[in-house]
Amino acid sequence: MSDEARIRVCLADDHPIVMKGFAMSLEAEGMDVVGQARTPQEAVSMYRELHPDVMVFDIRFGAELTGLDAAKEILQTQPHANIVFLSQFDQDALIKETYRIGARAFVTKDCDPAELATAVQKASEAELYFMPSIAERLANLSVRGDPSPQTLLDERSLQIFIMMAEGLTNVEMAEKLDLSQKTISNISQSVKEKLGIHRPALITKLAVKHGLIEP
Repeated sequence: MSDEARIRVCLADDHPIVMKGFAMSLEAEGMDVVGQARTPQEAVSMYRELHPDVMVFDIRFGAELTGLDAAKEILQTQPHANIVFLSQFDQDALIKETYRIGARAFVTKDCDPAELATAVQKASEAELYFMPSIAERLANLSVRGDPSPQTLLDERSLQIFIMMAEGLTNVEMAEKLDLSQKTISNISQSVKEKLGIHRPALITKLAVKHGLIEP
């Protein structure tokens, strides 16, 4: 492809050797890797400075912020940003969340390099791209309906969800888990948003339905 048509890509991953490998793969496919970030914060700054055609994010960075957090921050001000997630973590709920926030593609790190290039190419054209295995899983999720709290929530969030369902207050949960009330409040709000329910009675009902507490 001509220089004018070459896709400009930024990568964000906290493993530089891994990121370098992906960069070489994309360069071999005729794309320009114009930036490599090692933290979510650096990735946001890099995106705003370089305005790449596509931003490729890992999800886990071993820090408080994740690739999802950084992508959300970018999409808040640039809703048409072309974002691809490349991760070894491929839980159904995580895959669904990446598409929900507006990502163009989710690719697993064990994919063929050509598949990553295809995902980046499609994203640069503002198109969604589904690896066959990912597409099948998303279709199964749709057929099954809303996933359970066990699928949607991480371990800590699920623990707090169960306590909420049992009627514990934020103060009681904070004391029991040795966390601040602010942390409990933030996680509780996140749980409600992820599950799409806010009334205590419905939270309890959902927990009973999925066998998390006794009726």
